[in-house]
Amino acid sequence: MSRKRWSLKQRLLLLNAIVMVPLGVLAIYLIVVMKDFTGAYNQIVKNVTAINNYNLNFKEEMDYAMYRVVIGSVSFDELKKGDKIDDIYSSVVKNPYLMIEEAREDFKNLELVITNPNSAGKIQGILTSLDSLEHAINKLEENLKYQYGQEKYEGQENGNLRSVYTENMNLLENDVRSTTTMIQEFVQQYIYYETQSFETIRIDLERQVGQAVMLSAILLAASLLAGGLVSGKIVDSVTGPIKGLCMAAEEMGEGDFDSRIEVESGDEIQILAKGFDQMRGKIKTLIQDVKIEQSNLRATELKLLQVQINPHFLYNTLDAIVWMAEGGQNKEVISMTTSLSDFFRTALSGGRDFITVAEEEKHVHSYLRIQRYRYQDILEYKIHIDQELYPCRVLKMTLQPIVENALYHGIKNKRGKGMIQIRGYEKDGKVIFEVEDNGIGMTEEKLKNLRWKIRNYTGEGEEGRGFGLVNVEERLKLNYGKEYGLHIDSKEGKGTIVYICVPKDIAPTS
Repeated sequence: MSRKRWSLKQRLLLLNAIVMVPLGVLAIYLIVVMKDFTGAYNQIVKNVTAINNYNLNFKEEMDYAMYRVVIGSVSFDELKKGDKIDDIYSSVVKNPYLMIEEAREDFKNLELVITNPNSAGKIQGILTSLDSLEHAINKLEENLKYQYGQEKYEGQENGNLRSVYTENMNLLENDVRSTTTMIQEFVQQYIYYETQSFETIRIDLERQVGQAVMLSAILLAASLLAGGLVSGKIVDSVTGPIKGLCMAAEEMGEGDFDSRIEVESGDEIQILAKGFDQMRGKIKTLIQDVKIEQSNLRATELKLLQVQINPHFLYNTLDAIVWMAEGGQNKEVISMTTSLSDFFRTALSGGRDFITVAEEEKHVHSYLRIQRYRYQDILEYKIHIDQELYPCRVLKMTLQPIVENALYHGIKNKRGKGMIQIRGYEKDGKVIFEVEDNGIGMTEEKLKNLRWKIRNYTGEGEEGRGFGLVNVEERLKLNYGKEYGLHIDSKEGKGTIVYICVPKDIAPTS
């Protein structure tokens, strides 16, 4: 069992995958690396930025607030209500408990996102120092409550108040300020260790970039090599069959319709080659059909001329002329001889296949005048063709065979005088001729047989009834196409009408 070949589309998709997949993998790798390093870098910057505020402001604001409390310019009760704005010193005294709570929350959050292991100890030291600072502030608040309570009692010695004040100043200096100093040192150390991570990131990034460059070179080389091999095979699989198609087209252009293309690519090119072979076979068949049709056309035209210029018609016409000459009918002789001359002149028409409608009308008029001299007791005729159609071209001897058929098979066998009417007009961009007689007509069966005979004409000689109709139908379809030709209607005892449809073709002016 033969292995199924890949289509051209599948091979092109494979080539695209060979080139794009490695590049896509490389792009994803670089994106992930850059995302990791960018995230680490941004985190360090956020950590340092967040803690740097405490490095600059926390100690100063805390020391200032506690100093103002100790000296009595502001009380804890006032600060617990919110920050105190001192208009005298143009400063803001902040709530120490709120400052500690905010700092504790911030440093706990920082503890979760540290980038350097050494930073963890510093965060823990800061949190412990904040607990100590809060304890010292609580003690100061208790002392201040005692100090203000003693001032309300009369008779107390000033020495007791001074000892409480001194103790508060010592707490401010030894517990509060020393603790805030320690917090500031821990903050600076944290910043130092966090910034050390920048160097670690730089070294790691440099290593990753080196790996990315190496990986890029390997993937690019592999993609180029594989892509070159696959594209070469694809090009060969496409150009080879196409060259074969080109050679076959050249051979067909030179008239060789027998050779075939052998393509086993199993893809769209093979389908194209198969279609090309089918097309070549159909063209060969069409050419043969055209040759046969042309041969039939020439044979039909020859038969038509033989029928139209037959000895009986000529003999009968000359006999009539002799008879009229013997009878002294000189005018009739001249008229009939002129009509016969016009008839033959148009029938020959310099070898042309197409003549104008005006010439075709003159030709059938000449024929009817000749026949009227012979059948003047039974024949009348009328011709009504729109003059706008006169410049149009029509196949020579289109109307005369139909008129002859109407005379010999319709009028001649009728008792009494018969009438042949010829009409011509334009309808839906086409030219329509009607040849109508009031002769004996046909039964439904005879009409059905005649229509079948016209549609299924084989090209073999059929000199009997209806040959003129068959002849005209065949010539019209060969010259104009299948959609043009004859249509016949008839009723027994009432007559027959033949419709002739041809395209409107204006003759070029000379």
